[in-house]
Amino acid sequence: MKVKKYVAPTMPEAMKKIRQELGTEAVILNSREVEKKSGFLGLFKKRNIEVIAALDPQPKPDKKQEVVTRPAAAKNRQAEDHVISEIRQLKNLVKEQAKEQFSYPVDYQEVYDHLLNQEIDADLAKEIIDNVIDKHTTKNNTAPVYETIWHDTRCELESRLGAVRFDGISNDGKVIQFVGPTGVGKTTTIAKVAASNVLTYKKRVALVTADTYRIAAVEQLKTYASILNVPLKIAYNAEDYQTAIREFASFDLILVDTAGRNFRDKKYVQELKEIVHFQESIETYLVLSLTAKSNDIMEIYNQFDHLPIKKIIFTKADETRQFGSIPNVALKKSAGVAFITNGQDVPDDIIEASPEVISDYILGDYCDT
Repeated sequence: MKVKKYVAPTMPEAMKKIRQELGTEAVILNSREVEKKSGFLGLFKKRNIEVIAALDPQPKPDKKQEVVTRPAAAKNRQAEDHVISEIRQLKNLVKEQAKEQFSYPVDYQEVYDHLLNQEIDADLAKEIIDNVIDKHTTKNNTAPVYETIWHDTRCELESRLGAVRFDGISNDGKVIQFVGPTGVGKTTTIAKVAASNVLTYKKRVALVTADTYRIAAVEQLKTYASILNVPLKIAYNAEDYQTAIREFASFDLILVDTAGRNFRDKKYVQELKEIVHFQESIETYLVLSLTAKSNDIMEIYNQFDHLPIKKIIFTKADETRQFGSIPNVALKKSAGVAFITNGQDVPDDIIEASPEVISDYILGDYCDT
């Protein structure tokens, strides 16, 4: 059995090397993302994909086999039989492991691995690839070209996301409050939404902040309010919050910033409910950072699951290479997605989400290869 490790900048490049050296019968044993230090004193890190592949060629007879005596030949055959038996056991073990972890033909396996590397839920990734294979099998018996598999995977993902609501700031609600853990960029996101509605849609916008735990957050929102020439009220308690909403009743849109806390602790969610209100006339948007792990993002969403979350805003797309959390939450929780932010610039670094935008983040670069 021939086992070899391949390291390449991307999974497609690694798979290309494997196909060239080992052929399409090769079995992928493992794949992972690794960091390679480069530059002066190794200060810079470059991410690569490491793939372990194996091939079990058929044993070939040795043409230069020497003539040996019968006792020696019998002894040699016994030793060879023992080695062959061990090889067969190893081969069966590798095949069983491969069946458990990698059950697709090599080109489909590459796409499946990519979805997993994007932190898409394993069950969702399997459903997507299974549907793509079923479509190809139904159409014809010939194997599809490499690019077709990637393209059809993208179409399958977009089709599933078609059931999700994508419409940015809707006209359903006049008051929109932004909730989420600390450090996700709520205040900057509110400034982007406010600037867009003031400058592009010419709406009269007012701001309310209930984030009195961080002085910097209040000062930051004050600065944005001054630049945009919009009013700002600070709510220290529920009474202040209601007063601010009443005072801004004539405005087109009221955006509310809430305190970012460690919402793994349920008491902080309860504190939030004591200050801001969750009524039908008030829309609540949950802000989540894509730099967090997919499991952590799902856990945070679950803490807010009992609240009437209208839509989600995903931030910091420019600071990560994994975007699987977006379809994970959107499809598992049937949650709408309003925006994706991809930088600090106000109001530029914010885009309205759509199935095409999300699939481009996850598969775009690979579909273009």
